[in-house]
Amino acid sequence: MTTTHPIIHTLSVYVSNKPGVLARIAQVFARRGFNIESLVVSPAMDGKFSRMTIGISGNPEMLDQIIRQVSKLIDVLSCKDHTGDEAVVRELALVKIRCGSDRRAEALQIVEHFSCKTVDLTDKSMIIMATGDSDKVDAFVRMITSFDVVELVRTGKVLMVRGDRPT
Repeated sequence: MTTTHPIIHTLSVYVSNKPGVLARIAQVFARRGFNIESLVVSPAMDGKFSRMTIGISGNPEMLDQIIRQVSKLIDVLSCKDHTGDEAVVRELALVKIRCGSDRRAEALQIVEHFSCKTVDLTDKSMIIMATGDSDKVDAFVRMITSFDVVELVRTGKVLMVRGDRPT
């Protein structure tokens, strides 16, 4: 039995760095039945503006309409769908596992295979940092679940269009 996952569209929204902007944008998605799968917001270079990278799933036929509605909101300078664009897309995950000395070598092999980093290590646990595209982070998480996962935190996607074109 094959399960099909909905396509996650990645939007880049450039906004004024003001209170309430995120709430207004989230409301547009909710009213149209879109789910926000990931969200990263950070200030732009001068601090007056912010970049939101939003991963959403929902009815693809409604996507263009949502982009137009978000673009019309006060304090939104631009809203673009970057799904399929030539872009650098990265995500970060921190995973804490219980791992004694008996399985440490096995865990470290997985860490090395995925080019991760061990950022905390005790006699009974370790915290591993994984970075890369979403597929790589997903694959790492699947592999590391053979251990007792205590905690998992993911950042969501950040994205920048390749070349000299602005995101």
